Amino acid sequence: MKIYLVGGAVRDQLLNLPIKDRDWVVVGATKEILLKKKFQQVGKDFPVFLHPKTREEYALARKDRKLGKGHTNFHTDFSSYITLEEDLIRRDLTINAIAQDKNGNYIDPYQGKKDLEHRLLRHISTSFTEDPLRVLRTARFAAQLMHLGFRVATETMFLMREIVKKKELLYLTINRVWSETEKAFKTKNPHVYFQVLYSCGALNLIFPEIYFLYQQELFFTNYLNYLNNFFLSKGLSKISTLTEDISIRFSYIFQFFSLNTNNIFKKKFYDQISASIVQNFCNRLNIPTNIKEIAILSAGFYNFLNSIKYQSSKNIVHFFCKIDAWRKPDRIKKFLFLSNFNFLHNTSQNYILNDYSDINLSPGLFLQKSFYIVRDISIKSILKKGFTGNQIKNELNRIRIKKLDLWRIKNVKKLF
Repeated sequence: MKIYLVGGAVRDQLLNLPIKDRDWVVVGATKEILLKKKFQQVGKDFPVFLHPKTREEYALARKDRKLGKGHTNFHTDFSSYITLEEDLIRRDLTINAIAQDKNGNYIDPYQGKKDLEHRLLRHISTSFTEDPLRVLRTARFAAQLMHLGFRVATETMFLMREIVKKKELLYLTINRVWSETEKAFKTKNPHVYFQVLYSCGALNLIFPEIYFLYQQELFFTNYLNYLNNFFLSKGLSKISTLTEDISIRFSYIFQFFSLNTNNIFKKKFYDQISASIVQNFCNRLNIPTNIKEIAILSAGFYNFLNSIKYQSSKNIVHFFCKIDAWRKPDRIKKFLFLSNFNFLHNTSQNYILNDYSDINLSPGLFLQKSFYIVRDISIKSILKKGFTGNQIKNELNRIRIKKLDLWRIKNVKKLF
């Protein structure tokens, strides 16, 4: 029995990157041998085991044979006669098919080290096309390693397009799709993930809503280009350098559904159409609630937030109620970030300032200041007046609106 370190741990070690998880492959062993050594099997039919002390994963060397459509329709052979080379060749990319023995020697039958040097994401064999998940994984690795100069090899991109043409991606479970997408959003360059999927034709198949946004001629007019010099990819790239919050990065993309030249400066409260598109997208992919809710609200209130200084105090307080800001004040910080990001990257930052400029704050800072003014109003005085039930809420909001109005009037006068 021989044990080798494999996969991402070896790759990241060679790239001098932090190693998060270590995976091992066991050659010349059986399930019974590992169980006798107190390894714990993961699942009933899959040859993966947890080490009794380190809890790291140890997998029996195996070969896979595709039986049908999708990512899971394979027959797996994990007999003790499977060689290390046979196990490594079933992997996706050469840079993930390097092994290291207990003495520190590298076993690299498919030139993974060479591809690391050349910064290439290259498939190992034509069996790459047997697993549609590899399209998403390759796109995710492109995003993960973009800062080191990696790119997808031309011949690998060709195979990715072949997988897309066969519509194999439609057989992936929503959990696997989101898992890879979430990992991509956690990288330094999540925009690269969508660019690669767009290039191989997969974006339209699995993310048609985002594909629509990439068709810039459908939603970017000359007027909007004047207002915003950052397209979808450039904006996502930039915002990802400023925050690691996935809900903010994710929400940034879907704000673009609300970009409409006919209502961008109008006092529109909520864009139900845009919000519904985002909600359907999130429901289809089972996006986690904490990310989904911010994205839906961000799309629905995009135009409202960008024109918040021209909205009534009543609408602003109503907005705080709609986003549940009283119980979840952290949402104000997220919307502040999204609003300020758009504001700071406008080519025309001072549009309509002569209309109503409330101490010349950016939309995001105005939002934050407004919330600070109304959030700490005491409910005790309201209770003393005998209000009950919904009367309490209505009176509380009336006081909030009045206080916000007084602050706005006072600060507008300061400008004259």
